Amino acid sequence: MLEFDTLIIGSGLAGLALALKLAEHQKVGIITKRSLLDGASSWAQGGIAAVLSSHDSIATHMQDTLIAGVGLCDEAATRYVVEHGKASIDWLIKQGVPFTKDTSTDSGYHLTREGGHSERRIVHAADHTGQSVQETLVWRVLQHANITVLEKHISVDLITGRKLGLRDNRCHGVYALNSLSDEVITIAAQNTVLATGGTGKVYLYTTNPDTSTGDGIAMAWRAGCRVANMEFVQFHPTCLYHPHAKSFLISEAVRGEGGILKLPDGTRFMPWHDARAELAPRDVVARAIDFEMKKRGLDCVYLDISHQSVEFLQEHFPTIYARCLSLGINISKEAIPVVPAAHYTCGGVMADLRARTDVENLYAIGETAYSGLHGANRLASNSLLECLVFADAAAQDILGKPRKTKCALPAWDESRVTDADEQIVISHNWAELRHFMWDYVGIVRTDKRLERARHRIQLLQDEIQEYYANFHISSDLLELRNLVTNAELIVRSALTRKESRGLHYSKDHPETLPNPAPTILVPDTAH
Repeated sequence: MLEFDTLIIGSGLAGLALALKLAEHQKVGIITKRSLLDGASSWAQGGIAAVLSSHDSIATHMQDTLIAGVGLCDEAATRYVVEHGKASIDWLIKQGVPFTKDTSTDSGYHLTREGGHSERRIVHAADHTGQSVQETLVWRVLQHANITVLEKHISVDLITGRKLGLRDNRCHGVYALNSLSDEVITIAAQNTVLATGGTGKVYLYTTNPDTSTGDGIAMAWRAGCRVANMEFVQFHPTCLYHPHAKSFLISEAVRGEGGILKLPDGTRFMPWHDARAELAPRDVVARAIDFEMKKRGLDCVYLDISHQSVEFLQEHFPTIYARCLSLGINISKEAIPVVPAAHYTCGGVMADLRARTDVENLYAIGETAYSGLHGANRLASNSLLECLVFADAAAQDILGKPRKTKCALPAWDESRVTDADEQIVISHNWAELRHFMWDYVGIVRTDKRLERARHRIQLLQDEIQEYYANFHISSDLLELRNLVTNAELIVRSALTRKESRGLHYSKDHPETLPNPAPTILVPDTAH
């Protein structure tokens, strides 16, 4: 058995920032399914939203966030995050993150603008902000003597007092599968933090990496935590459409710097859908693209930034420019083929302003968590900011509380399982789930489609649970089990909301109701 003061599950920005903030005072463990750089944070191109300019204000950033969230942002959480924005950026700069500078601005940094923002407030490192931030923090994590990193380990389930037959509602650690040895180990921890990212892989098309299987959300649900707003899945409007370009994102900043969306014949269409045109929030742009594609039978639409100079494009979008060029698309001369794709999970495990969940000593931060910041639609570049602010909040709470007495944790019991006779059940169910979630629970929904999805999910859950109970576990099985739980939560939440708001659009309930409230699901005692 391994033992840590704090165990962090996930190695994105939220998890790494928290580890560094705790490591001067505690023994910290990090579990990551693959390598430290394989999460979604590394893929973030655009940047981090924060009030850094004298032309901007806390009130304006808050207002932009609240408008994008369409009445469902928690105002206290929004204020908390926005007010801590500058301190979070200052901390990253202190760690050595090479943000793009601009000496002509009062902030000293180049600030860009994205859809939904009324001011330039996105600080970035060219168009590979996430990668630059992650590489900087990974280097620091690997240098720190108090941080132990367990790569190629996937969490199986949280170890709670209830599962141990105790009266407490505490989290005592986690069971984790070593993907290389197929051994399940027991990890004890005074505090356990879910920083596992979102659930984009529940959909057929996503901008997310393969690791985004909603593990933290599913484990928290099984442990007795409430989840909220799972119906609000953000579809990024512009994922590169090319047979050899898996999940490559074309940043919001391309539209922020003047990119125009066009039909194949060159006609601009966004002004038909919204007065803000290409600078409308993501849900509006994604629905407009989806509408035009379905109406005209298109495989994709086109994003044109070719009016900008080669020098401008290479300076501001070097990664996008090079990637497209490698696929034979010269963005200085031709438009980029794009389609919408599942991008960000706005809901998640309910957590308070100190990142605490319903289970004692269990925290949730980053995309895994529902903090109340995003409401019915995430404002561009608020997500990395949320990771930083709540990593700091969790660190303060963890360091400010006394240690609890330890209890003996049992080893993982494999006495009643055998080796699986075939793996086709897993791969088939994985493919089926992602296809029907895309077809039935996508950008535009109906009650009939949602009910069909719910029925299919129940059949899959029964099959998967039988497989899980009888055979040795594998990474693929654990991810499939978690994905189908997330699919259930998304569908249940979508069926609960009898209106269209933000990222949830129902053809059966097109109106927006007054006095909206979050969709909160409470696990029953069977979980």
